[in-house]
Amino acid sequence: MKMKKQTVSQWVKSGDPWVWLNAGAVAISVIMVLGLLTLIAVRGLGHFWPADIAQGTYSLPGSAPYTLVAERVETTEVPAAQLREAGINVADHHDLMQRTLMKTGNRDVYGSDFRWILDEYFTDVTKPEMLFAAERHEWGNLYGYLKAVKEDGQVVESTEDLTPTASALATWAVFEKSIERATKIYDAIHEVEKDEIGAINHKLERLRLEQRRLELNDALTPQKQADLDAKRAEQDALYQGLQQRLIDLYAQINRDTFVVQVMDGSIHELQVAKVVRAYRPNAMGIPQKIGFYGAKVWEFLSAEPREANTEGGVFPAIFGTVMMVLLMTVLVTPFGVVAAVYLREYAKQGVVTRTIRIAVNNLAGVPSIVYGVFGLGFFIYFMGSGIDQAFFPEALPSPTFGTGGLMWASVTLALLTVPVVIVATEEGLSRIPRNVREGSLALGATKAETLWRVVLPMASPAIMTGVILAVARAAGEVAPLMLVGVVKLAPSLPLDGNYPYIHLDQKFMHLGFHIYDVGFQSPNVEAARPLVYATALLLVIVIALLNLSAVTIRNHLREKYKSLEM
Repeated sequence: MKMKKQTVSQWVKSGDPWVWLNAGAVAISVIMVLGLLTLIAVRGLGHFWPADIAQGTYSLPGSAPYTLVAERVETTEVPAAQLREAGINVADHHDLMQRTLMKTGNRDVYGSDFRWILDEYFTDVTKPEMLFAAERHEWGNLYGYLKAVKEDGQVVESTEDLTPTASALATWAVFEKSIERATKIYDAIHEVEKDEIGAINHKLERLRLEQRRLELNDALTPQKQADLDAKRAEQDALYQGLQQRLIDLYAQINRDTFVVQVMDGSIHELQVAKVVRAYRPNAMGIPQKIGFYGAKVWEFLSAEPREANTEGGVFPAIFGTVMMVLLMTVLVTPFGVVAAVYLREYAKQGVVTRTIRIAVNNLAGVPSIVYGVFGLGFFIYFMGSGIDQAFFPEALPSPTFGTGGLMWASVTLALLTVPVVIVATEEGLSRIPRNVREGSLALGATKAETLWRVVLPMASPAIMTGVILAVARAAGEVAPLMLVGVVKLAPSLPLDGNYPYIHLDQKFMHLGFHIYDVGFQSPNVEAARPLVYATALLLVIVIALLNLSAVTIRNHLREKYKSLEM
């Protein structure tokens, strides 16, 4: 017995239990992370798959039966007693009942596009091939049967068949061609309104500011006024031409309509221009569904949001997130490295330096919202207002930098992450052998040359480690951004073809804030839920790609300077 206790004691002292404990903790952490990512991926990416549309009769006890046409979204179990308490008359022999959330669409007809049903009372379920779904620019999805397609009020093709007969398929083919035509015109209208007219408005605004600047400086001569008027007249002429082009395009796009029968039997005539795409999922094979799925995922990555951010894509949020992180990295890296170099290489190691290090470490633990409040008060209200007074007086009282924007958001996050870069850089500097510095100095190099040509290159892997940690923290921050520049929907990107091309004063979209807005501020919770998962997965991927790029650079630098450390 004594030998057994001694063996266990020796085993504990050997450290093996702690190795296994750490290994188990790491394994559990990895499993939890992978499980979370899998859940997010399944819930988010499954949203883009074209689900079949079911049609059946729904009849609750004591209620009149009606036809239900909808997509199945999710199924859960609910206690029958809870249903009875809610006033739903269900059979007494049930303890648990299965209920399903159905997406009925047609929000403009029914008032809501989701409803819960009890599976037991949903009978005679079929999946007709001619049932179609239409994604619209407004009012969400439309489900029903296509009855006719019209041009200028005249019927081009029509059918009364609800099965895939020759007449029904011919009507569907005409409908698809009408959607393709309307989509091209819609894209042309979008290009004219956003790009061409947007560029003219930008130039007109610059002319207005230039005139105001000359007036403030008492330099507006008749000749300069005439030049400004001539330029303004030129832009007005271009604007009038684009306006006439828009009138023609709107006349063309409003030509086509289609007639649809929805599940309650009512007939509705709608404009084809309102439809983004239409498809018949019950008639699609696996290859067709895969192609449709790929198109939907691409739209999510490359298009702008619509329907209060519950439909469409998130490209502006992706662009804003990446641009803000890159700008923050450019700002935080030199300041963090310079501060670390001063503390490690130049500052006298005493009470003051130790106090500064303690303060830096404490700053790393300050809640991010505090940085947001500081950025709002100092950067926007103080510095931004001062910049407006000094450099943009012609734009006042409208603020230029005296309001939230990309620059102040990046500076605020740089301030938030600079302690991480300082600490990581100091650690890297402390690991460089003293004899390397002494060898450089012995060869006649100055301290500054030694620092620039020897010490900093050898410490660059540690600097990149700090940058990686800074990127990982900054890319997911939301609270400070809500105060210093992020918005629900930005009409244009902070990088475009209008001078000065990079608009640091402009507000922007962010993936983290987009998740918050869609998840907690959306008027249509059920429609927004899958997009929350999809956007969260995308944010994780964006952060992982940014970090992976930094890790690749760090590993390259580590291999490059490994021989010097030896």
